[in-house]
Amino acid sequence: MTGQRIEVRGTVQGVGFRPWVYRLAQRLGIRGRVRNDPRGVTIEAFGPEKLIKVFIEQLQVDMPASAHVLELGSHRIPDESPEGFVIESSDLRGDKSLSIPPDLATCPQCQAEVLDPANRRYGYAFTNCTACGPRFTIATGIPYDRAATTMRRFDMCPACQREYDDIEDRRFHAQPNACAKCGPTLSLTGLDGDALRATDPLKAAADLLRRGAIVAVKGLGGFHLACDAADGAAVRLLRARKHRDEKPFAVMTADLDAAKAVAEISAEEEALLTASERPIVIVRAKDRSSIAAEVSPETPFLGLFLPYAPLHHLLLEAVGRPLVMTSANVSNEPICRDNGEARRRLDGIADAILLHDRDIAMRCDDSVVRVIAGTPTVMRRSRGFVPRPIHLAKPVSRPVLACGAHLKNTFCIAMGDTAYFGPHVGDLETVAALEFFEEAIERMQTILSVRPEVIAHDLHPGYLSTRYARAQNDAILVGVQHHHAHVASVMAEHEVQGPVLGVAYDGTGFGEDGTSWGGEFLLCFADRFERLATFRPVRLAGGDLAMREVWRIGYALLHDAFDGQPPIDSLPLFADVPPQSIRIVSQMIERELNAPLARGVGRYFDGFGALALNRPLSTYEGQIAIAWDHVANDAVREAYPFALDRNETPMEVDLRPTVRAAVEDVVAGRSPADVSARFHNTLVNLTVEVVEGLLAEVGDVPVALTGGVFHNARLAGGVGQKLASKIRVLRHSEVPPGDGGIALGQALIADAFLGDKG
Repeated sequence: MTGQRIEVRGTVQGVGFRPWVYRLAQRLGIRGRVRNDPRGVTIEAFGPEKLIKVFIEQLQVDMPASAHVLELGSHRIPDESPEGFVIESSDLRGDKSLSIPPDLATCPQCQAEVLDPANRRYGYAFTNCTACGPRFTIATGIPYDRAATTMRRFDMCPACQREYDDIEDRRFHAQPNACAKCGPTLSLTGLDGDALRATDPLKAAADLLRRGAIVAVKGLGGFHLACDAADGAAVRLLRARKHRDEKPFAVMTADLDAAKAVAEISAEEEALLTASERPIVIVRAKDRSSIAAEVSPETPFLGLFLPYAPLHHLLLEAVGRPLVMTSANVSNEPICRDNGEARRRLDGIADAILLHDRDIAMRCDDSVVRVIAGTPTVMRRSRGFVPRPIHLAKPVSRPVLACGAHLKNTFCIAMGDTAYFGPHVGDLETVAALEFFEEAIERMQTILSVRPEVIAHDLHPGYLSTRYARAQNDAILVGVQHHHAHVASVMAEHEVQGPVLGVAYDGTGFGEDGTSWGGEFLLCFADRFERLATFRPVRLAGGDLAMREVWRIGYALLHDAFDGQPPIDSLPLFADVPPQSIRIVSQMIERELNAPLARGVGRYFDGFGALALNRPLSTYEGQIAIAWDHVANDAVREAYPFALDRNETPMEVDLRPTVRAAVEDVVAGRSPADVSARFHNTLVNLTVEVVEGLLAEVGDVPVALTGGVFHNARLAGGVGQKLASKIRVLRHSEVPPGDGGIALGQALIADAFLGDKG
């Protein structure tokens, strides 16, 4: 006979892990106890040594689907003789780690109950069990018990309590367990807060949606703005009210069959759509679908997702058609969370609000995923993924808060051998976004019971995330170069220590030489990097204004490639640009006035796209680059010339020959599809040539592809395919390639940089 204390770390609370352990122990005849604790789950098991060994082995297989074990350790303890095996109350003592799972999509059993007229939970919008339902967004502390959630004020009725107490019931210790008699309720109100006359609020909301109204719907991590996705007039009205001119909206369909009716869906995309995370998945739209063209203008792709809460299932069934479900906010502001906040901020946007009285502890926007070159890649990591831990190959020596980037912001907290991303915050360009950023950091720190000793931030002094970091007086501050952080995030995801040859392509990032970087080849270690090559810079006349008036970037490319004599008269792009504006931009470039140098590959996408597509303006970040990618002709294999200036230190990739050849094609009337394909092929070829040349100098090291430009499947796939047969290529999967992923890299770099230093 022997005793073993088994400590399990990871996502093991709120997923039915303890009941599963209990049933396993019963089956094997193991005696003892299991309990939640601040770091996960602890098991004290007693029995014959051989059976204990089998028990420990079985703990690592066939666990609940939503459980995620990062670490399982055991050591011998004195033998005891308990009568059986029990589930004990949670232990609140000791250091904490975050064992709460992300919110889990409605399981098939709960969905069936909600739609079954004979079931007592028929039509109940808050049905859940240990396999599904809200988790992170209702948690106020750990261990994850009902008292530490926003469900604490709802006392369970006798029927729900029996389920909760029955070890054989799938609702055993399901903390959000409730029914229509004892749990949260729905209401439909106007923006003034007055309840609308409706015996069935959900049915009344569905009637409004079918009549072309815009309804705000309270979900798990915040509110959505919903409208009929087949009604072009309703979508146009939503765009006008939300101030979102052209950026695509996400669409929720009732089920997978409905999704397949409007989009081409691969096996990999189907798996993502039906996964428990229920992210928005970028898929190719069918040519003749019922979705209004206004939903996703100028792109052949749709952002589709399936219902992930009973409320969604019921609403989609009642409406009978797909719904636009977009974040409830004015563009560039955080998603609404509280009922009062929704009434205040959505005034003038929504016609009505479908509310409930279960509070949201942490706002958490929808995640976005796309299959890129055969690999499912998280583009926005939030609901369904947060706070799933990321294991670190080397533990950090002290807790680190990494503040992330300015755009697409997420922060990260690293402690021990684990890192936790916070929810997606978005662009830190408003007071509301900054308040959400600060609120989310404070809540994560509270849940983890941690006060970071180190704060990592971007080098850009004007970023609000940098200003936040510098305002903290009780921690060591470490500034981290933007693209080094990009590469380190890939290293952390793949648990690689370095060196790594990083290829970091994005739009902009504060560089150490005074220019804006974004086309970088870096030899990276965790604590340092060497810049080996970069792109020749282009001047952004007007600074950030050039990102919106992209004709300015096109003009700058021409000015550089044609020695100050840009052939604008032969290009349609400039026909509608006022001559006075062109003269001013020309003078800004020549005199180097408010025309900073930028090396970002994203800016080259903007410039080439503007010139060939005749698109002078961009209404949202990445719009021209996305259109430039989508238009490319897959059958074209030719590429344009480019040059490598080895006289510069670091070596510069020179695209002036590419600009001249592309302009020649445009003037000759070659289609934008062909020009785009040649441009993309050129980028693939030059990336591979530069990488292979640098590897010959630095040795056989892995190559990491990172940065927002690698959201481009054509580029990522082309480069990866040409390199993968020769070397190890690291690409993102669970961590976004864009700015939403750099906080992880910042945390890794800050800890490595400090080492044992104070």
